[in-house]
Amino acid sequence: MPTQRHTAVRKIILPVIIVLLFAGCKDQAASRHSGSLYEYDENVSTRWSSPENLNGVPGAGGKENNTAKGHAFDTIAAGAVYKLLDVKDMGIINRMWITINDRSPEMLRSLKLEMYWDGADKPAVSVPFGDFFGVGLGQTTAFQNVLFANAEGRSFQCFIQMPFKSGARIQVVNESSKTLGLFFFDVNYSLLKTWNNENMYFHAYWKRDTATKLGEDYEILPKVTGKGRFLGANIGVAANKAYRKSWFGEGEVKIYLDEDGAYPTLNGTGTEDYIGTGWGQGKFINNYAGCSVADDSLLQWAFYRYHIPDPVFFKTACRVTMQQIGGDATDSVAAYQQEGAAILPITTAGEKGFKMFYRKDSVARLSADSYKGWTNFYRSDDVSAVAYFYLDQPGSNLQALQPVAIRTTALRHR
Repeated sequence: MPTQRHTAVRKIILPVIIVLLFAGCKDQAASRHSGSLYEYDENVSTRWSSPENLNGVPGAGGKENNTAKGHAFDTIAAGAVYKLLDVKDMGIINRMWITINDRSPEMLRSLKLEMYWDGADKPAVSVPFGDFFGVGLGQTTAFQNVLFANAEGRSFQCFIQMPFKSGARIQVVNESSKTLGLFFFDVNYSLLKTWNNENMYFHAYWKRDTATKLGEDYEILPKVTGKGRFLGANIGVAANKAYRKSWFGEGEVKIYLDEDGAYPTLNGTGTEDYIGTGWGQGKFINNYAGCSVADDSLLQWAFYRYHIPDPVFFKTACRVTMQQIGGDATDSVAAYQQEGAAILPITTAGEKGFKMFYRKDSVARLSADSYKGWTNFYRSDDVSAVAYFYLDQPGSNLQALQPVAIRTTALRHR
């Protein structure tokens, strides 16, 4: 039986619990409904920039040809700079859509996409056009993931949000030797009245190494300084034919955060593991990771991973690398080595157990009679990648985009 004291305590505590629960429900409801589809946002004014209304000037769209689709596209001459957006205001880019009539690998690598924030002299984004939109190695294919889409292999969409505090300029530079005849685009953005001091600026960096150095990791993102978030990468590999059809992707992706030195904080277990598959890598498209190109005849693979459900934040610095390691049966690796292929044997796993070969000061020589099994080895391939990241500043310490000759040499396509 409850005592008189217990009854008194209940009379005091129960109303308090009810009030707290009610308050919690209100907070959850407010959080759930914040930014919902049916709430008006006083902080946002919607704008679209297109050839029909560059920069989205209020009440100025579709004026040409008596509003009858007079300016749906533009032409970009060889060597010309074409601006898609140039505004001096506060806002956020929500979506970009572009289509062009020349979607050859050479044109997709020759067009340079640049983005400048808040009047900075140096672009935060300076990347080959096709690679930026997830079209690795210039091979257009239909796909859609959480950040990019190419609806039928003929258009380029980006859904990455890009805030700017005092201005934004987006432009395309035609560094090919020919005119691009048809260039259609929409840049959909919002003007903002207030600024969140936690906003960061979007950046993208691209680099190609046509022959990675034996035993050295490829840098997806060289060390960038500042506070930010590594958003992910699109990576392309054109495998060295000297290794025939051997597996290229044993290399681990490593992410060095802040004060990391020789060893990273984040260390993966293999290339295909990094994008969520295993035991090799075929074509698949998922929201946050996938492989858009898996071509055994051209020996090409293009794949991506976006760290959205698993965010990668850094306080002072970030560097991202991918080991250049492949694998095959031991006798096959021995044959490649004897034929003159650049190989540094690392390990063999076989019926007799696990054997380590790699020494930095010597090269193990394999033969058909060597310890048999599956042998991993350092190799040299043609690798390129776009790294996407946010920084607390509109510029970065990274180098400028490589010349068009490096971007377009020895492209493989059907």
